Amino acid sequence: MHELIFRQFPGLTDRQQNQVKQMFDLYLHWNQQINVISRKDMDNFYERHVLHSLGIAKAMMFEPGTEVLDVGTGGGFPGIPLAILFPEVQFTLADSIGKKIKVVQAVAEALELKNVEAFYGRAESVPSSFHFIVSRAVTTLPEFMSWTRNKIKKESFNRLPNGILYLKGGDLSQEIAEVSNPVRLFNLSDYFEEEFFLTKKVVYVNCASKTQKKP
Repeated sequence: MHELIFRQFPGLTDRQQNQVKQMFDLYLHWNQQINVISRKDMDNFYERHVLHSLGIAKAMMFEPGTEVLDVGTGGGFPGIPLAILFPEVQFTLADSIGKKIKVVQAVAEALELKNVEAFYGRAESVPSSFHFIVSRAVTTLPEFMSWTRNKIKKESFNRLPNGILYLKGGDLSQEIAEVSNPVRLFNLSDYFEEEFFLTKKVVYVNCASKTQKKP
């Protein structure tokens, strides 16, 4: 039900709407060859994958020219939906499983996403630095931060200082207690009414140094 996306993001262009519509058939095709999404989740594809990924946009509307790294992207989440929403933002989608990166490349090409680059390898081996790092609950937050250390650019120009935007659910108090950086939680249930989002959050970790300019 791509209409779910259109209701939440009514400002999409015709091109963006067509890209969103195309996603289901593309992932249905690739999922039959390479299992990147659980079979039962395809029935809730737009809610549990596309809209969940776009929850990051409720916490942060990226400015044009922002560079974003998606770590452990799997088949392209949250990176592909975000790349559709923010065509003037550059996304690097990284995963250590080659067949999943193959799906990312194929989907990005089919959707004509010029702002997506796929990277096969671990987060630590990505050669660049970025304004923001995004991901969907690939590990605990402290471990994730250790993977992405030194990957954050110094110069901030977005509403939030450079850092991590992490999609995760459940009780995060213990993980957050182990993080020394400032953390802010965005409850997706404040934006989306579906039951799936009741415990889902965007965890924002401010990774900017004290010398960075304020946005």
